[in-house]
Amino acid sequence: MHRSLAARFGRALHAALPAAVAMLAIAAALPAAHAAAARGHAKAAPAAAARSDSAPDVVVYGRRDDVVAFAREAAERQGFDPEWAIAQLAEARYQPSVAKLIMPPPTASAKNWAAYRARFVEPQRIREGLSWWQSQEPWLNQAQARWGVPPELVVAIVGVETFYGRMTGGFKVIDALATLSFDFPAGRSDRSSFYRSELEAFLRWCDTEGRDPQSVKGSYAGAMGLPQFMPSTVLRYALDFDDDGHVDLAADGADVVGSVAHYFAQHGWQSDMPTHFAVTPPPDIEQRARLLVPDILPSFTAEQLAEHGARLDDAGRAHPGPMALVQLYNGDDEPSYVAGTRNFYVITRYNWSSYYAMAVIELARALRQMRPE
Repeated sequence: MHRSLAARFGRALHAALPAAVAMLAIAAALPAAHAAAARGHAKAAPAAAARSDSAPDVVVYGRRDDVVAFAREAAERQGFDPEWAIAQLAEARYQPSVAKLIMPPPTASAKNWAAYRARFVEPQRIREGLSWWQSQEPWLNQAQARWGVPPELVVAIVGVETFYGRMTGGFKVIDALATLSFDFPAGRSDRSSFYRSELEAFLRWCDTEGRDPQSVKGSYAGAMGLPQFMPSTVLRYALDFDDDGHVDLAADGADVVGSVAHYFAQHGWQSDMPTHFAVTPPPDIEQRARLLVPDILPSFTAEQLAEHGARLDDAGRAHPGPMALVQLYNGDDEPSYVAGTRNFYVITRYNWSSYYAMAVIELARALRQMRPE
């Protein structure tokens, strides 16, 4: 639900090394403060989180007033123990690497669909996807029977998101979310309120599941498990698909499969509907621009697309529902175009990007073609 995970985690590992060195240097000074915070002592010394590049690499939040206030309010809304929440957040650490990774890249490169596709639709990911498909086949078949979501689509989502568990993130989720909740970096639109709501959802999930918040790892933005669900997404859409009493998106393939398929179903996936059709865009620039205004939101019937000069294939002309003219840039070459259906739009609910949706679709198609009968 983000930029390329391979790029993100490579940057994250590089950026995290200085923090690791600093942690070793100050480790001897932390146990007493940790113990006091864990006991919820009202007189524990507050520790202000870092706010500048010259600040220490690791700062324990301690009993900072705004953090304590948040914990009490979240506990009242969600019904968990406020002292437990305060103690957990007192252990959270400000992470400078998280603050850096959440920022936009210094220079935006030109969009290139062919290059983007090549990162995900490649032999090793296809091989591992086929292996994962085989290991989870009973659950994938159950999910398809229940919601109509094709197995290859679920497998492709896991492949694009985390390379089948290779890249789920090495940050403590509570650290990442606390950093972005209470010390969101200046220089971009402030999203601290969004991350506070995710932090609240994370604490509720840990309380419900009986998990130790200090042990859960994820991405720098707080996404978790093989499908990289944010905490609020876990609460809304994740399922205990194998009925073992827990929702586990890190190690339980059944829950991963059920949760991803359920997510798509809840966002309107329609069984047997294609995701897109071949289309030739209008040669007239103004007509093309009008069709591109709604972006990936399906807004035009086949007849309306034709009226604006777009040419669909036979299957597209017969499609009864609305479609969107989707434009994919190819660097200096001519863009590619598809006519996206409502199912294409559903895939973008996972990540608001036509490039992401097409990468998932193309990987799913490759997996289906390569899978032995």
